Amino acid sequence: MVNGVLKFLNKEIGGLHQAAYLLGLFAFFSQVLALVRDRLLAASFGAGASLDIYYAAFRIPDFIFVTVASVVSISVLIPALIERTAIDKKTARRFLTEVFTFFFSAIIVAAGIAFFLMPYIAPLVFPGFSDEAVAQTILLSRILLLSPILLGISNVLGSITQTFRRFFIYALSPLLYNFGIILGILFLSPSLGIVGVVYGVITGALFHLLIQLPFVIRSGLLPGISFSSRWSNVRPVLLISIPRTLTLAMSHLSILILLSFASLMDKGSISVYNFSSNLQSVPISIIGVSYSLAAFPTLSKLFSSGNQKKFLEQISTSARHVVFWSVPIAVLFIVLRAQIVRVILGSGQFDWTATRLTAAALALFAFSLVFQNIVLLYVRGFYSAGRTKAPLIISLFSSVVTIASVYFLISFFNHVAMFRYWVESLFRVSDIAGTSVLMLPLGFSVGQVVNGLLLLYFFKTNFKGNLGPLFKTVSHTFAASIIMGGVIWFFLNVFDKIFDINTFFGVFFQGFLSGIIGIAVALTILVLLGTEELRDIARTLHRRFWKTPIIGPDPDIV
Repeated sequence: MVNGVLKFLNKEIGGLHQAAYLLGLFAFFSQVLALVRDRLLAASFGAGASLDIYYAAFRIPDFIFVTVASVVSISVLIPALIERTAIDKKTARRFLTEVFTFFFSAIIVAAGIAFFLMPYIAPLVFPGFSDEAVAQTILLSRILLLSPILLGISNVLGSITQTFRRFFIYALSPLLYNFGIILGILFLSPSLGIVGVVYGVITGALFHLLIQLPFVIRSGLLPGISFSSRWSNVRPVLLISIPRTLTLAMSHLSILILLSFASLMDKGSISVYNFSSNLQSVPISIIGVSYSLAAFPTLSKLFSSGNQKKFLEQISTSARHVVFWSVPIAVLFIVLRAQIVRVILGSGQFDWTATRLTAAALALFAFSLVFQNIVLLYVRGFYSAGRTKAPLIISLFSSVVTIASVYFLISFFNHVAMFRYWVESLFRVSDIAGTSVLMLPLGFSVGQVVNGLLLLYFFKTNFKGNLGPLFKTVSHTFAASIIMGGVIWFFLNVFDKIFDINTFFGVFFQGFLSGIIGIAVALTILVLLGTEELRDIARTLHRRFWKTPIIGPDPDIV
């Protein structure tokens, strides 16, 4: 049995849709655990001061992770590793050792500096926190500094598993990460409070690392520490990755500033923002991340071999399927927002006010869901071609747009009664306090829409791509999704009179049955339109992607 499990985990997966669906399947399992995690957090602590502190404590360690670990990220290492494994394994391992030595030294130094400066950083970043909340944030942030170290090491190892297309192993990592956090909530938080949850985070990060080790050791590419590293081998990686690192840094900096705004709002605003952001990230992890990860190794190979036609076809195919899945899910999130939040989070300390605010914030995030997935794919398209400057400039501009939009929207919301009344009435939250938090996801969505549109434009300009097939997919799925949304809304009102929506099962069946009917209508319309993506999905399912056989090694990789 053990041998069977190991053989399954070490399968090499070929084919875009097979790999994307397998990654999506594991991402779904991981997100199920993430939803269980959030439900437990909501039930145990509610949307209040404790969770505000918990989510705030993540921001500095996360910022260190993206600014240091992304220097040796998977997107940067895979093309370089493919090139060196084509020479011989010894060359590849020496390269990994030198890169790992640089990364490990940098992350330890960055974490050490942050540890000592945290008492000065925390009150500056979260000006709305009380002295007691700041002290707790400092404590939790210092513990969480272990997380970027462990996840960064796992990131380097993940470049090896992905280069050899061991997607099963890579896809299991985030699942185990969430499992570790759940263990912390269940077994440590009853006695240690929110500190116990943070210990669970560190446990999950350790699991994320350890699952990668067996295959990496067997591959013979396990990196070590070198005291005689040659700068000449690390320098090309840095030159490629610095623009990407700055791109990610700007994105995380904008979120940090958004949470800084939230700290000045009502207690629980940071929690509401994070809960709604986590919910909308479920389809992003399942669709956008899965397709971008599955496509990246092939895109890198195609571009490096000079096959730009196939490169553009791969991007186009991925983009069409990303849009095909994203548009209807965005509509589902908007129409079923209340049912989703009540079923997933509505328990224990998570009260009705938090439920309504989180549902409204989820709908505002959903407006940019398609563009967020597009950003993930097209950024990797640029990276696979070694062109990192365009995403950097676009991200910088989009981050400025996001921050400026949030600042303007908060001011406009607080000073223009008509606008505030319109927003609160639209989302049915006019009778509760703390509604200004809705300007955070709205401003975020504005920035993401700008980011996605600019990436599409510059990708087409740089690579002479054809966006015609993508626009066709958009028109088909948008038309079907709008009709689907109307059908769901109609049946929500029908089932409102049948089920007791004051109970868990009443809300669940109201949303579930309405959603199923709406999806069935959308599928019928897409079949009548002859949508190509449906045929691709049918072919992939017919091949039983979950039983994809081991394929022979690609001579260009191994």
